[in-house]
Amino acid sequence: MDVTQAISGRARAAAHNTDLDSRAAWAIALTALGIYTVSFGAPYITVVALKQIAAELGSPRSVPSLAFALAWFGSAAGGIAMGWLAERVGVRWTVIGGALSIGTGLVLSSFGGEATLLLSQGVFIGLLGNAGINAPLYVYVSRWFDRRRGSAMALISSGTYLAGAIWSAPFERAIASFGWRDTMLIYAIFEIAVIVPAALLMFGQAPETAEPRPLPGSSTTGWILGLRPWVVQSFLCFAGFLCCIPMAMPQGHLVAFCSDIGIPATHGAAMLSVLLGCAFLARVFWGLVTDRIGGLRTVLAGSVCQITAMIGFLATQDEAGLFAVAAAFGLGFAGIIPAYVVAVRELFPAAEASWRIPTLLLFSGSGMAAGGWLAGLIYDYAGFYGAAFATGIAVNAVHLAVIVPLVWRQGRLRRPALARA
Repeated sequence: MDVTQAISGRARAAAHNTDLDSRAAWAIALTALGIYTVSFGAPYITVVALKQIAAELGSPRSVPSLAFALAWFGSAAGGIAMGWLAERVGVRWTVIGGALSIGTGLVLSSFGGEATLLLSQGVFIGLLGNAGINAPLYVYVSRWFDRRRGSAMALISSGTYLAGAIWSAPFERAIASFGWRDTMLIYAIFEIAVIVPAALLMFGQAPETAEPRPLPGSSTTGWILGLRPWVVQSFLCFAGFLCCIPMAMPQGHLVAFCSDIGIPATHGAAMLSVLLGCAFLARVFWGLVTDRIGGLRTVLAGSVCQITAMIGFLATQDEAGLFAVAAAFGLGFAGIIPAYVVAVRELFPAAEASWRIPTLLLFSGSGMAAGGWLAGLIYDYAGFYGAAFATGIAVNAVHLAVIVPLVWRQGRLRRPALARA
């Protein structure tokens, strides 16, 4: 009887795994992309209306910058708990709960002052909202793919940048016509109306994924890259925090930066759309690169591109030049975060993904929060954004110093394995 049950179980698993990399899997990924595009649009209202919010509330720019930062930090900080919850109740319900919480946060933000804005963005839009969507969907979609996991992760994660690319210009026009408070109310209704039905319709049980062949010294023997698993996880988390600080600075302050140097706000919003649109398009390319060279090497390549583009923001204040730099920045950094997710799946057992991926996203999201807030704080102190961008370049250099040794160790361990093969 036990043998029969075991054979039957393996047969069911094999049949279930035919869904991996299938059309159904790509439909799930596209749905996740659409949900990210809508849910992460909510914090961008604060980005586009940064100067108006600061002026109306009588606050320095660091206050709305902090609100945007708290939305990112909350979505990262809540990811571990939401990943655990999604394993028990299903990703469908965490996504629906997240959508309702984002709508609540937008409504509260539209009615309040400084304290309400910070609380609503950090707790309702971040900690309870996008946290219930972001990490759970990363884990969920990764379980629908094996050979094309890098491409799938790149696709869905581009929703955060597609959100800015799509919504920046409409938000600017809506804020000019109705004000930032009414724009938040309108978007709250739209966001709930889109995400809740999509989650109910599309998100069922995911298939089990096949385990990738482990690297020598991997978790099957208690070591990863020749190091203890907690050491590798710590390095990845620290690197994720560092790379996202410079990543967030232009995204959170480009519209205000353009306005400061005499470029109209409409052109600044268009520039932000170009930056994030290029990031969306580039993620398809970076996903293919990740499938070919692996997660860690892709992180390194993206970091080199990012620091190069950051230097460009210091080199020019010409509008055409800044459009070019914004496009290069979007093209460069786009593959970094999904490559981290793929690296975790390559290095650690699939059973650990539900907490390792949200933990990594906690640190990367914290870096996004720190970068957006830090740029505003440095601006308030120095009076110009050049000092903030220079700080971002320095942090990016430290990131390279952290990630290069991991890539080197992976290459050193891979070579003997290839020689034996």
